Amino acid sequence: MKIGLYSRKVSHSFYPKFIEIIHFLLDQGVDLQVYKSVLDQVSKDLNNQNNIETFESKNEINKDLDLMISIGGDGTFLETVTYIQDLDIPILGINSGRLGFLADIAPDDIFPALKEVCNSNFQVENRSLIEMESSEKLDCDFNYALNDFTIRKSDRATLIKIHTWINGEFLNSYWADGLIVSTPTGSTAYSMSVGGPIVVPESNNFIISPIASHNLTVRPLVVSADHEIKLTVESRTNMHIASLDARSFFFKKNVEFLLRKSSFTIRVAKIYNHSYFSTIRNKLMWGIDKRN
Repeated sequence: MKIGLYSRKVSHSFYPKFIEIIHFLLDQGVDLQVYKSVLDQVSKDLNNQNNIETFESKNEINKDLDLMISIGGDGTFLETVTYIQDLDIPILGINSGRLGFLADIAPDDIFPALKEVCNSNFQVENRSLIEMESSEKLDCDFNYALNDFTIRKSDRATLIKIHTWINGEFLNSYWADGLIVSTPTGSTAYSMSVGGPIVVPESNNFIISPIASHNLTVRPLVVSADHEIKLTVESRTNMHIASLDARSFFFKKNVEFLLRKSSFTIRVAKIYNHSYFSTIRNKLMWGIDKRN
């Protein structure tokens, strides 16, 4: 089996377990490819690294990988997506951080989960992404988002007005601090924190949620992911902030954004006893009620 491994940086507290993970995979006969800066960090404590390949970019990733393991939190998982892109390699998230919703394998479950992985005993879910197109070139290398695309004001004191169209038909002008367009995967992230609904991953939808809307009648809206969304900003200030997942960049107020469902999906690997509904119950305490 061929497995890749990506992490930002191994924390001091997780370091011993990280070494165990690599040794475990090597002992299982796995051909490993590890993100280079991480391997450099831990190499002195590895028994044998001669058979470990490295990568630093998408182009260096072995296209024959059976799986890419992301070790960290959800932010690390989203970074892993920027390396995998359209390679069609499943990503398994191991949580070494805090909540871990995408990275849903808890530290205590790592080695049972890896044993299942080495026996090819896992399922794969296809997750849709948002593709962003802009009327001007922006400081953005990967114009896709697994969670969400966000527009936010750059001036703390001033509301912005975000004009929104669906398939060319005018929807609304949002007076707000910003606007989130989320995938179902991202519905449990930033969108949820501003009152957006939780939408199961296999749904073919986008969720449009205003951030601190200055209007009592405007609420989050669920639309088909087969629709194209156009956004423009009107405001007193010239510069604003847009984000694709956690990757932020500035843009001028005359820029027009077109959002659509991408032509490729991200394949998320799941161990069979880790369902979406068990994750929202256990990680988000969804539905918790002392009467139950």
